[in-house]
Amino acid sequence: MPATTGQEVRRAAVLGSPVAHSLSPVLHRAAYAELGLGNWTYDRYQVDEQGIGDFLARLDDRAGRWAGLSLTMPLKRAVIPLLDGISPTATSVEAVNTVLFTEDGRRTGDNTDVPGMVAALRERGIRSVESATVLGAGATASSALAALAQVCAGGSGEITVYVRSAERAREMRGWGERLGVAVRTADWARAAEGLGAPLVISTTPVGATDGLAAAAPAAGGTLFDVLYDPWPTALAAAWHGPVLGGLDLLVHQAVLQVELMTGRGPAPLAAMRAAGEAELAARAG
Repeated sequence: MPATTGQEVRRAAVLGSPVAHSLSPVLHRAAYAELGLGNWTYDRYQVDEQGIGDFLARLDDRAGRWAGLSLTMPLKRAVIPLLDGISPTATSVEAVNTVLFTEDGRRTGDNTDVPGMVAALRERGIRSVESATVLGAGATASSALAALAQVCAGGSGEITVYVRSAERAREMRGWGERLGVAVRTADWARAAEGLGAPLVISTTPVGATDGLAAAAPAAGGTLFDVLYDPWPTALAAAWHGPVLGGLDLLVHQAVLQVELMTGRGPAPLAAMRAAGEAELAARAG
């Protein structure tokens, strides 16, 4: 996006490894266009855990004044020691997906994944459920538990996390204690039993839940599958109930990032979603 004549260029970007697949540039640029921010640019950079420190140190070498960064894996925890402070939400899950640069030169971290997940559920009318299932125990699972602390009976409903190892089970129970939610764990081999919950959140990599598609209940609750490419997943395609996908999460967390970085709002949710859908369709076609 070209800068508007006479205005200082404001910069933002997404960092990660890999990062070429990221939809963040499409979403943020769509927001800038709708908000009339012609002097704002949003790029992507391939940066790993070893390179994040050097990237931050050299930001001033890049033209324009930096407003913020979006972070994908594997940087969400690696960046924390490099920041001047992080928000309570980021602290609760030990993960930063948003870095903001203040006028006084401070670097602060936030997490929009958790409120983004809550917002995506509320958009579909889901404000409270009595119980929930989480499939998987990776980094996204802790954000799911933090979101469920608000959605699953105000944190008092039972959450069952299906995992593949005893170590992962211990980690998830530890997150439950930290976040103040009732977490029980079960072996992945029994994951089909959890599909009958009012809300099922799948946080697994591509293909991990394909074997569960045949077990999708005839009258399912809501499925929230955090993947968006390829879409739909086999489980999402077989689901007999409301389905949210990774694009829902990505758009809602990006809306919050745009508002934090630009100080403008509300960010244009509909335009950002349309841009994301168009980009995914172009990739598929």
